[in-house]
Amino acid sequence: MHNVFLVLMLISLAAVLGVLVTGIVGMVKGGEFNKKYGNKLMRARVMLQGLTLIFFALAYLSR
Repeated sequence: MHNVFLVLMLISLAAVLGVLVTGIVGMVKGGEFNKKYGNKLMRARVMLQGLTLIFFALAYLSR
């Protein structure tokens, strides 16, 4: 079970990285994309970070 949580943690960590890079690129470019999706991307990043921490805790506790 430990390996399952570890894999889920890595997948969610990659999703955090993807959302973070998308948000940074959108902020640098500015314009309509940043106005429309900037706040949504920030919220998604925070939720994914929380999910990653939950998977981390579950992987730790399942050891």
